[in-house]
Amino acid sequence: MRSVSAINRFGWGQRDGSSSGLSVQDWLAGQLTGPDRAVFAGVGSCADGLVALREQRKAKMQGDPLVKPIFQAEVATQMDTLLLTEQPFRERLVWFWFNHFTVSLRQGSTRAVVGAYMREAIRPHVTGRFSDMLLAVMRHPAMLMYLDNASSIGPDSVAGRRSHRGLNENLARECLELHTVSPASGYSQADVTSFAAILTGWGVDLKADEPGFVFREKAHEPGVKTLMGQAFPEGEDGGVQALQFLGTHPATYRHIATQMVRHFVSDTPAPASVRHVEGVLQASGGDLRAASLALGALPEPALGGGKFRSPMDYVTAVLRALSVGGAPSQPGDPHSPAHQLVSGFASLGQPLWTAPLPNGWSDDAADWSAPADMLARTDWAWRVAAHVRTGDPMDVADTALGPALRPQTRTAMHHAGSRQDALALLFSSPEFQRR
Repeated sequence: MRSVSAINRFGWGQRDGSSSGLSVQDWLAGQLTGPDRAVFAGVGSCADGLVALREQRKAKMQGDPLVKPIFQAEVATQMDTLLLTEQPFRERLVWFWFNHFTVSLRQGSTRAVVGAYMREAIRPHVTGRFSDMLLAVMRHPAMLMYLDNASSIGPDSVAGRRSHRGLNENLARECLELHTVSPASGYSQADVTSFAAILTGWGVDLKADEPGFVFREKAHEPGVKTLMGQAFPEGEDGGVQALQFLGTHPATYRHIATQMVRHFVSDTPAPASVRHVEGVLQASGGDLRAASLALGALPEPALGGGKFRSPMDYVTAVLRALSVGGAPSQPGDPHSPAHQLVSGFASLGQPLWTAPLPNGWSDDAADWSAPADMLARTDWAWRVAAHVRTGDPMDVADTALGPALRPQTRTAMHHAGSRQDALALLFSSPEFQRR
């Protein structure tokens, strides 16, 4: 039987009382077999966002009048998917990999393209090979804009000799440190500089009829370059080869295995669990579907000992437990389910697509469980519960937590003075804070 604990651990929280006769492993595999069933209404491609950004800049418009509706449409349809998805494991993987390859609204004019980035560079590859996702990410305008690779000019390139501008190492550094091999691989600053030279010329063409990725040969540093002991030719293909090398490197498999186990199992990943997922990645050539399913074979945390929910996890679980959502959210509607979700993220300290740094949002309980954070959750849960007019809170509790519901919480809810009190107690309980 598909357990509530599995739905919470691998998904976004139980939405209703439905169950399946499938084993946990078959339930997970079923979500990663065949196509992604998510449908995104009212949104276009990255090129559409870049056109809007270009026209705004050309006309010196204030207030993002062309980009704002694109962003609002992305928020509406992507938040509806989060609330209503019938493939919650696949959906969690999408958001996990987005956080791994963070693009943030804090810099780079990414508001026009961040939603498209998630749909185009991340989502299609969550069941494919890691190296393919890596290449899609590194070529996507959102990442190139976020880490400002367009300003990276080879010092000895045609453009470099004319402008006397040099390398921007942001993209190369974050790719090595965060996205692939990690500092544990022992790469040097010279490797960062060499990789930055390899990636010169990778930028965004805003002037094209269909703007997007461009390789600017005149900005590319000429000559063969060496990265971690491997030589790569000049030109765009040198960058593609370097990413293939990094995307299939043993240190990369170890790093992403650690990140996956940390996200799904424990803040302190057990070495045996990491080795298991790492071994699957090695044997499969970086097959993310196989690695994701390997997570289901790892020892399950003790009852009540699962991962602490981040604000995004927590808010989504609460609204799914209350069966919020149904009709499509209208972009910009302050009363829509999508807006309620995004507002909750921001209220609890994790605003949508706005990670402070390129390493994304923390996966560690200590970063989300300070007394002030817990008080904010209780206050938010109280306000949300005030709008629930029907239903038995005990039914919500049993559906959302199953056997993880503690007798103490059940007793407190039973003696609560109102539906609002009972639901606030449920959503503030220690067991609801974990998945």
